[in-house]
Formats: sequence, structure tokens, C-alpha cells
Amino acid sequence: MRARAPEKPAAPLSPLPYRGPVLKRIEAYYDAVPRSSARAEEFGPLTLFVREGEGWPFYARPALGHEGEVPVAAVERVRARQRELGVPEAFEWVAETAPGLRAAVEASGLAVHEHPLMLLEGAPLTVPEPAGVTVRMVDADDPGLESAVAAPYAAFGFPPEPGTAERTAARITAGLTRLAAAFDDTEDGTAGGTKGAAALAAGQHQPVGGVSEVVGVGTVPAARRRGLGLAVTAALVADARARGAELVFLSASDADVARLYGRLGFRTVATALIAEPEA
Repeated sequence: MRARAPEKPAAPLSPLPYRGPVLKRIEAYYDAVPRSSARAEEFGPLTLFVREGEGWPFYARPALGHEGEVPVAAVERVRARQRELGVPEAFEWVAETAPGLRAAVEASGLAVHEHPLMLLEGAPLTVPEPAGVTVRMVDADDPGLESAVAAPYAAFGFPPEPGTAERTAARITAGLTRLAAAFDDTEDGTAGGTKGAAALAAGQHQPVGGVSEVVGVGTVPAARRRGLGLAVTAALVADARARGAELVFLSASDADVARLYGRLGFRTVATALIAEPEA
């Protein structure tokens, strides 16, 4: 049996005087975002979001405003409902705003994973655009839309579900999603890859009022280690700010990725938790 490498410690939390109000705004955002394409089922201290129609399934999280303990029985009721619906038994929440949930989900048998929750402080910092690519926003009628939607799926090793590009286009048209991608200039000799060049990396931000979260940033395996993910994130941040977002945040996969986002001006302010069955 091979010894496991010690886990790297997460970046320390920022001692920000406004951290409490910021986390309350993020909680309100987390409650609002799924409601554009899901119904909410209430289970006392927990809310389960159930997707309406096709698309990636949602999760359960603490009911907005609940900060106390969560009974294990409530977690088990939600898990039973998720099994009944045939969706993943998944919970997502912020450790600092719902400290009573972790013990309950762990007692129910789920594994909890920690991710740095990062807030953009001040104006976004600029990063150089990698050579040989064009990073740009992708609209609903853009020829590169399908490729841009597919890139993060390829990054994580599976294809998008049928209709994902169409659903993303509809969300872009409705103002619910903004999409950015890095295109290879060398495939057709035109900047931005408008004649069939594949997206090498892509990501989205989801604006609600004055808040937006950067999500789903991924780079196809063959194009990694070129700074494409950071460049796409910079484009998303600039777009979010230009559209009036006062608060821009994201969750990093681990401490190493958090350090990369720190180059854009993001600072860890809390811990995002995801609970799911052991693989």
C-alpha cells in the first residue's frame, strides 16, 4: 500500500471586516441561481433544487437564512428524495455560514470535500494573453459556441449531454450566462478562430443582480500549462465588472489553483464544501 502524500493546507482566510455581509450576499446568490431552471423542495433546514427539464442536476443546500444545527434525519430525507428522483446525492454549502451541516452529512455517510471560496478584491489584474490564441466572449449565435461549451467537458473527461449548447445559447440570450473561450488562431489563420477552430479552454459566469460567480473553467488536456484557464477567467471577470457586478467570486479546486487565481486579485474568504458519496 503506497503512503498518501500529505494534503496541502488551504490558503488562510482573509481577515476582511466585510466578510460577514459578503457571505450573506453569496448565500442569497446561491439560493437564487438555481431557481431560473429548477424548483425548490423544502426539507426543514434544507432546500433541494430539482432541475426542470434537461441539463446538469442540482444539489441540496441549507435553506436561506438557516444557521443552526441540521439533524441527520433531515439529510437522510433529502438523500432519499434524490435517490427517488435518480439524481446525485449531493450537497453544497459554505462552511462559515452553515457550520451545523457538516457533522450531519458526515454522519449520514457522505464524504465532504473542501474548496477555497475566493472573492475578487478591487479591480481585476491583467494577465498576458497566451501566444497563438484569442480569448473572447462567445454570444448565442457565435460559430464557436458549440466548441466553447464542449471544452470544459473535455477537460474533465466526458462529453456534454445532447442539447447542452442549445440550452447554453438560451441562457446567454436570457442574460443568465456569459461564456468566454480561448480559440487557436493557427487552425484557420484568423484571429478568434471564427471559421471552425476548436476552443482550447472556456468558462462561464452567472450574473444575478450585482453578484456573479465564475464557474466551469476548463482547458482541454492537450492545451494545458499554457495559462489558458487563467486568461479565460480574466476575460470573464472583466465582462462581469463591465456589466455591473459589484461582487465576483469563484471556488477553486484546491490550494494550488487558488494561488493561480490570486494572480488575478482573488482572495480566499471562506470554504466551499461539497458532500457526496465516496467514489
